[in-house]
Amino acid sequence: MNQGTAVIRNFSILLSPTPRGARLARLLAVEQLRAWGMPLHPAEHIVAELAANASTHGRVPGRDFRLTLYIVGDTLRIEVTDTRGDRLPRTELPPPDAESGRGLLLVDALSTRWGVSPGPTPRKTVWAEVACP
Repeated sequence: MNQGTAVIRNFSILLSPTPRGARLARLLAVEQLRAWGMPLHPAEHIVAELAANASTHGRVPGRDFRLTLYIVGDTLRIEVTDTRGDRLPRTELPPPDAESGRGLLLVDALSTRWGVSPGPTPRKTVWAEVACP
């Protein structure tokens, strides 16, 4: 292989914005990570949370969300793109009595870094990066 050529492993799929689509995102991510010989933890949990958020908070009937996984160098990047660019995730702590809103705290704790990238309209992508062993 040419020294200037980098191999980027990637996987991308469109899924329905439903609980079933979110569950399928996690299952497909697990299978892809196994095929790549990657550890499942913490990526499995991050995919589950981001996909659940896309199917709950980013849901627009008739519009799918996209799961993308790729490895560059020693970093696994997980991206979930939905069609609710107008609804950005909250980054502050939820009130103690809230029944939801703690999922991104888990993503923050399990990832090296995470964030949100806008567009193109009406989309947004919530991403997280994990250092590969």
